[in-house]
Amino acid sequence: MPFRVYLVEDEENLNQLLTSYLQKEGWEVCSFLNGKDALAAIPEQPHLWILDIMLPDIDGYQLLREIKADSPGRPVIYISARDADLDRVIGLEMGSDDYLPKPFLPRELVIRTRKLLERVYAPEQDMPNITIPPYVIDQRRRVVTLNDEELDLTSKEFDILLLFSLHSGQAFSRAQIIARVWGNDYIGSDRVVDDLIRRLRKKMTGLKLETIYGYGYRMIKT
Repeated sequence: MPFRVYLVEDEENLNQLLTSYLQKEGWEVCSFLNGKDALAAIPEQPHLWILDIMLPDIDGYQLLREIKADSPGRPVIYISARDADLDRVIGLEMGSDDYLPKPFLPRELVIRTRKLLERVYAPEQDMPNITIPPYVIDQRRRVVTLNDEELDLTSKEFDILLLFSLHSGQAFSRAQIIARVWGNDYIGSDRVVDDLIRRLRKKMTGLKLETIYGYGYRMIKT
């Protein structure tokens, strides 16, 4: 079954162009020109959302919030022509997985979409559960449980948790974390690592993540 990608872009010409590029990859693409129609489609749970922040009716941040409330691990790429630094920080704080400032090449969006889909929906073989007391990490379902209760983690929060869990005791610099979680083509401040760690610690208070000041982070072996 092909991946289903939902695109929300109110500029009709750009919407058609991006839809064409995405469909050429063999993905099922459903596009929206406004936030209201996209909001109604959230329960359909596509594999990935591509979301323009500037919409004519519903604020893009509100739509992003509703997507993550429905399915915290659902990957989202958001695009914007507004203040790049501000939008990047706000979007990542709200759980978005990637950011593209306008203008951009359609091919770049395709590449970022493919990489994110491959990372989130990796093949299921050789993916046993990982126990990091008191948590259990289900790699196949991308779910973390505490006392059999699922935690609401975003896709990026899960990715960084999995990185540390698979390399317990190993120190990672901020640059290494960015390369592993966001990819080598990420452009922006390494503050996103600190923000992501802060949110993860808040949701998983029993997680033993050590800050290595001036360098990065390490999960303490238990």
